[in-house]
Amino acid sequence: VQLVQSGGGLVQSGGSLRLSCTASEITLDDYAILWFRQAPGKAREGLSCISARDTSTVYADSVKGRFAVSRDNAKNTVYLQMNNLKPDDTAVYYCAGYYSSTYAGWGKGTLVTVSS
Repeated sequence: VQLVQSGGGLVQSGGSLRLSCTASEITLDDYAILWFRQAPGKAREGLSCISARDTSTVYADSVKGRFAVSRDNAKNTVYLQMNNLKPDDTAVYYCAGYYSSTYAGWGKGTLVTVSS
């Protein structure tokens, strides 16, 4: 299953971006959707999760209070709203669909660059 991402780019420190994750083959509401990022030379970091068929969310401490994940089921899309961005948030961001204890699909990643 291929998830399609959009919304990355260059933003100044303190700015905001919204990432989108959608799919054409599956109904995203049936899946928990997780967001990850990987900065150059660093390990992949889990950022957030929104539960399947629910709006329960979990965030890593590094983004808690600044990032928010949400669903728009009418658009079959999950969003990651990122506010108060910092240079340390610079990374490639990925979404993944999780179902029945398996990662069912991944996005190809989108680059977020935060300038100081």
